Amino acid sequence: MSDLANLKKPFKGDIVTPGDADYTDAIARWARNSERPARIVAFVKDTHDVALALEHARKNGLQIAVRCGGHSPSGASSSEDGLVIDLSRHLNYAVVDPDKRTVRVGGGTLWGTVEKEAIQHGLATVAGTVNHTGVSGLLLGGGFGFLTGQHGTVVDNLIQATIVTANGTALTLSKEENADLFWGIRGGGSNFGVCTEFILKLHPQRPTVFAGIVIFPGNVLDDLLTVLRQWWATVKDNEGMLQILGRDPSGNDCILLCFFYNGSEEDGRKNFQRFYDLKPVFDGAHEIPFETVNTLANEMFAHGSNYYLKSVYQSGGPQPEVAKSVFKKLSELNAAPGNEIQHFYIFEYIPHRAVMSVPEDATAYPRSYRGMTGSALKWPLSSPGNDEAAKRAARELTNIVAEVEAKISGEDNSGYGNFSSETQTKKTVNGVQVLDDSNSRVLFGANYGRLQRLKAKYDPENVFSKWYPIDPNP
Repeated sequence: MSDLANLKKPFKGDIVTPGDADYTDAIARWARNSERPARIVAFVKDTHDVALALEHARKNGLQIAVRCGGHSPSGASSSEDGLVIDLSRHLNYAVVDPDKRTVRVGGGTLWGTVEKEAIQHGLATVAGTVNHTGVSGLLLGGGFGFLTGQHGTVVDNLIQATIVTANGTALTLSKEENADLFWGIRGGGSNFGVCTEFILKLHPQRPTVFAGIVIFPGNVLDDLLTVLRQWWATVKDNEGMLQILGRDPSGNDCILLCFFYNGSEEDGRKNFQRFYDLKPVFDGAHEIPFETVNTLANEMFAHGSNYYLKSVYQSGGPQPEVAKSVFKKLSELNAAPGNEIQHFYIFEYIPHRAVMSVPEDATAYPRSYRGMTGSALKWPLSSPGNDEAAKRAARELTNIVAEVEAKISGEDNSGYGNFSSETQTKKTVNGVQVLDDSNSRVLFGANYGRLQRLKAKYDPENVFSKWYPIDPNP
């Protein structure tokens, strides 16, 4: 009996290999350029299936990747000629306990499923800002969204998790049980195992909120940035905003604002009135069902295109001169002859008081006020020219922000780990290829040493190394 037959016999889920009818769909990802031809895709049903897949990969020398929503543009959820443990087909549930105000979530669940189930009970938890993102990836990297101002990061709302470690052992993680690893997964990413289930805290949530996309012409940028600084100076915990610089569908430079106000339309419009006084060319903000808030950017960032993301932090709120420099560069890039890439730049303005109220050493996710900014580049056809041009443009745009950032030094400004297209790299030391963990050291900062000790304990052979890998050898 072949090794693959040995895997299939006790396996409860589905094994997909090249030649199977659903293979193309099995390796498809949000970003087309992050797709890799896996040798095996294992759609697991439970922790025992995960352990079997890990054992098969170890015996056959196959690189492991774990897929939840498949949203990582770096290819972290894909494995060329390796084995993908795919949670999306069978572990994609959200079960709400309204009395305990918790939700039990499968490791392959999308945030849209969680939001729809929870709001039926007048409840919600912190998610991202795009609802077709997977729960696992966002959560393990820290996670924040429009409810962060009121309820902190996603990991601040994690009560319990189930993980299968590199040796196939299933563990329950909480503050009371395996507390060391519970600390590690709250921000340490997918470095320690395969998380098959989470229990998250829920909070009372009104059924409708004021939210939507409002577009301004590029020539009001100066006035808009003045208003933005005024708004941010008194921002409340129940509101937030995405500012996206780029071009509208007609090819005109524009500023797109995605408003969020956790209240009525009447109160929301009053709250953002200073922006409306600048006379937007499009007003898509209304009182909408809460569960649709994180669909607002779905069309802009839909499945099937090529994407490149690169993040850098800024402190101190809006910085007009930075935004103006970024906007000028974007206009040049978008107008370049022969350009096929859509260039956007995102500034997230979400209050961090709740984030900062958590002790700095409570989670692996670092605590400091750092506003996420990032390049988001999108193009239809993959080619060496487009791929390299996207990387170069992303560096140029984020460098504009990083070079004027005074409070976060360049060597410490990794950007947000979940908003990155960077992949793991190797470096040569004394003629030997070893893991290059320099980006991980910057991302995790003072927490890196503690994470290394956890890595040595739970994954000493570095089986899980697809997302900001941690060197288990201090």
